[in-house]
Amino acid sequence: MKRILATVLLSVAATGAALASDLPPPSAPPPRAPVVYAPPPPVYNWTGFYLGINGGWGFGKSDWNTTVAGTALDTGNFNVNGGLVGGTIGANWQSDWFVAGIEGDFDGSWMDGTASVCGVPSCETKNNWLATIRGRIGYAADRVLFYATGGVALGDIVVNTTANWQSADKTGWTAGAGIEGAFTDHWTARVKYLFVDLQNASFTPVAAATPVTVKFNANLIRLGVDYKF
Repeated sequence: MKRILATVLLSVAATGAALASDLPPPSAPPPRAPVVYAPPPPVYNWTGFYLGINGGWGFGKSDWNTTVAGTALDTGNFNVNGGLVGGTIGANWQSDWFVAGIEGDFDGSWMDGTASVCGVPSCETKNNWLATIRGRIGYAADRVLFYATGGVALGDIVVNTTANWQSADKTGWTAGAGIEGAFTDHWTARVKYLFVDLQNASFTPVAAATPVTVKFNANLIRLGVDYKF
């Protein structure tokens, strides 16, 4: 009986092995999708040459001081203010977060003011144009640039005493700061503050009068849009 049972078990095992050998092999696992490396978005680079336009408002002080026909004339500081519109040109160089550059601008100016107390019929100071040539240094946080700036200022000082207009072109200095943002790879927008102080001008407002020393300085707040090449 034992021999018969063993023979039956061996037959069943052999039959199972034969059937298993006839089955198709198991299918391979589906291929895994390749891992694609996505690099981080590039950091904006401020290096390059740019052109732009700017506009804003200027407000400052003028002062007339002299002795006219034996009478002391000192208007004290009086207000001058008005709009400005012009163009900008510059270039930047960036290394890591540090940005250095040079920038120039030329603006038409409508800053104007008249002294309320004056020893002659009127004491009016105007500024018709203003230009600056400045260095810039700043900190770049990707597409935002914080910077300080300073350099040379040039402009005219125009005076008037009852339709007797005279003008002189003067140099001076300027310093300020600003913030600029890149809203595309080529277009940037900015807001900037500058203080401008021109050299004193000397005029003879009336015939045979002692020359008058005229001071002029201004605070400028300007907005601008630039195209970076």
